[in-house]
Amino acid sequence: MNVRAAGKTDTGKVREHNEDAFYCGEVSGLFAVADGMGGQLAGEIASAMAVDVLRDHLERGAAAGEALVGNVDQRHSPTANRLASGIRRANQVIHAAGKSKAAWRNMGSTLVAAQLHDQRLAIAHVGDSRIYLIRGGSIIQLTDDHSLVAEQQRQGLISQAEAESSPLKNIITRALGEGPQIEVDLSDLDLIDGDRILLCSDGLTNMVDDRAILAVVGAEDDPQRACDTLIATANAGGGRDNITVVLVYVAASGFFTGLRQIFSQGR
Repeated sequence: MNVRAAGKTDTGKVREHNEDAFYCGEVSGLFAVADGMGGQLAGEIASAMAVDVLRDHLERGAAAGEALVGNVDQRHSPTANRLASGIRRANQVIHAAGKSKAAWRNMGSTLVAAQLHDQRLAIAHVGDSRIYLIRGGSIIQLTDDHSLVAEQQRQGLISQAEAESSPLKNIITRALGEGPQIEVDLSDLDLIDGDRILLCSDGLTNMVDDRAILAVVGAEDDPQRACDTLIATANAGGGRDNITVVLVYVAASGFFTGLRQIFSQGR
């Protein structure tokens, strides 16, 4: 499986500090986006901790055979369970750090993570940062937001239009650092040639709707240029929050991708 990936983060037009963090491991196949929250610079600390602990747990801990944190969910792949373990470990670190220093009290972070393995994508997340699949001219949200408004919408209490305009849309119902334990959502996805995966913070999705995201990612063959365009679009719409995007372009193999391009040009 050949992969091209890129990531970018931006402070936006309103915030003074960037409290987002990301990791784009094109070689390891690990990708993550975190959106921090907390007073002063605590959100920035929490998101950096989330990404750093996850990366260490996945890339070093997995190689060393470290035991998983928390229970194994047999419905999902070992890779997805390792991701969940890394997120639980990050939660422990952030929660303990928040109790160790007054300036870090109540700090927290979202964390959405994905890892490629055997032509599949393992996904684990907490919070309202998202993963999307762009495939065959469609865009599909692969994660459920852990937010008050999203929960109201799932229960049929409000419509999608009401959710998008709700003053409560930034209230998170689940985030790293809130307690010593955290519930992590897991899933696995079979990938096909041409899939494009987007990880992002809500600084993008609150400013740019799914159709506009699809138009950019579907039309741009270079993931770095697509990242640049998505962030520029979010800033053009107001840039009211920090904006972070990671894009992963998947090809089954260079040989078959080349054949597909040749046949496509011959039509």
